[in-house]
Amino acid sequence: MRLMLLRHGQTPHNVAGALDTGRPGAELTAFGHTQAQALPDALHGQPISALYASILIRTQLTAAPLAQARGLGVTVVEGIEEITAGDLELRSDRASVVAYIDVIGSWLQGDLDRALPGGHSGHAFVARYDAALAGIAAAHDESDAVLVVSHGAAIRAWAGLRAHGVGSVEDRWLANTGMVTLDGDPAAGWTFVDWQAHPLGGAVPAAVAAHDVTGAPIPEAVTES
Repeated sequence: MRLMLLRHGQTPHNVAGALDTGRPGAELTAFGHTQAQALPDALHGQPISALYASILIRTQLTAAPLAQARGLGVTVVEGIEEITAGDLELRSDRASVVAYIDVIGSWLQGDLDRALPGGHSGHAFVARYDAALAGIAAAHDESDAVLVVSHGAAIRAWAGLRAHGVGSVEDRWLANTGMVTLDGDPAAGWTFVDWQAHPLGGAVPAAVAAHDVTGAPIPEAVTES
């Protein structure tokens, strides 16, 4: 099965550099809607058998224009939502951002026991993301191409831990509407195909992108707030 993990469009908290991981989460900015509207053209010619989105509203809004263009429904599933920030929810100060990304970095180095205060361990994150994708894979044939709209930190961490051949992801960016493509299934494993770091739905000015904390390494532009 081909698995396309697409990050949602821009949200107000992406612009502000805030750790928005709770439910239902922010909606899209006007530009985020523009990014979503651009996806049908950006993915023209790409086979898509089914569309899935997380329980956070921004992914569903991102998927909607593509679903309409393809005549597909959007199935909302638990387990592919963002990595929980716990006690750091909606914080945007540098110390909080560094703490969040540092824990994820430790997972990628093999320390899945670590967790943020009020958050989950790496084991818990991987287990729920694995389970969600296993449920999706079980509904499809090996020839299907499935697009899953998920979240920046979650996609980067899970792909880094599960995709054979992806290499280090700690310095990789994944902009809003960026996409990681894998082939495989839960039993055989997932093989890296492509990392589209740049936004399929259109780029934002560098000064705005610099504050996007869940799709990238720690940006130098993150300041105390």
